[in-house]
Formats: sequence, structure tokens, C-alpha cells
Amino acid sequence: MRSLYKGWTPGEFPEDGTAAQRLREWIDAGEGGLDAVDLDLTGADLSYGDFCESWFTDVKVVNARLVEAELYRSDAQGADFSGADLTGCSLVRVNLDDAVLRGATLDLANLVKASLYDVDASGASCRGTQFRGASLLGVNLRSADLSSAAFQENSFQVTLDQNTRVEGASGSVFGPAVIVEGEVSRELSGAALEGWIKAKGGNSAS
Repeated sequence: MRSLYKGWTPGEFPEDGTAAQRLREWIDAGEGGLDAVDLDLTGADLSYGDFCESWFTDVKVVNARLVEAELYRSDAQGADFSGADLTGCSLVRVNLDDAVLRGATLDLANLVKASLYDVDASGASCRGTQFRGASLLGVNLRSADLSSAAFQENSFQVTLDQNTRVEGASGSVFGPAVIVEGEVSRELSGAALEGWIKAKGGNSAS
């Protein structure tokens, strides 16, 4: 396992030359957050890296790996994490507004008090993910896997469908949520939302 701190190097540098050079310069500097605004980090393996208070605004992180990386208080607004592996990643208090997490893996990731506004997380895997205190407003969770995810007093204005998995999910959420079933969609909140989640094997109270 690579260290989060001194001596860390990427498992794989980004394919893009400009992004790779920026990353090398940041590693050599040895301090402060990474300024990756607008960079293309596609294909990079940044697992176990310490990116606290970094800037990933509008960055392209498609199919990249950030397993157990530390992004505490970073800004990832508008970032594209499509297909990225963020297993066990710390995203505490991270701004993910307008980000794309389509098909991303966030199993066991920590999103405590993260901001997710207008996020496309369709098809994302969030098994055992911590969403406590996070704001999920306008989030697309169609076909997402929320099995064993933990919620606590979350704003939960999301879109779910019959393929969204919530088995073992626990905690409390505040709707309303839009449920899409075939060609029909309906808005549920309160006891109705709680009942829908429980019927699919979840334990959340709304």
C-alpha cells in the first residue's frame, strides 16, 4: 500500500502530458493542495494520495483510481468521475455540486457533510457508503446501488427507480424523492418514501 503522505507517488500518471507535469510539480513541492482545475486526469491511479483542500473543479477523472485517497474539504464542482474507482475514498465536506459520478464506484467511501447538488450518480455503486449529513439535492440515483449505505438527516431530493438497490441502507432521509417505474414517475415523501425504502429492504426513516 502506498503512503498517504511522504514518499507517495501515483500508481499511474495521467495520460495527458499537461496533467502529468502538474502532478509531478505538486509532488516535488511537497506541500499545499493540488490545483487540478480543468485538467484531464483520465486513467490516472491516484490511490492513497493526500489531496486535502485541493481544487478538482471541472477536472476530468474518467476511469481514474482514487482508492482510499483523502480529498477532505476539496472542491470538485463540475468534475467528471465517470467510471472512476473511489472505493474507501474520503470525500468529507467535499463540494461535488454538478459533478458526474455515472458508473463510479464509491463503496465504503465517506461523504459526511459533502455537498451533492444536481449530481448524476446513475449506475454508481455506493455499497456501505457514508452519507451522514450530506446534501443530496437533485441527484440522479437511477440504477445506483445504495446497499448498506448510511444516512443521517440527509436532504434526499433524488431520483430513484426500480433498479436502485437499497437493501440494508439505514438512517434517516428527508424527501421528496422522485420514483421512476417504467413510463411512470411519482413523488414520495414522509411515510410513503419510508415505506418504499423498507419494501426494498432498507431501514431508512424519512
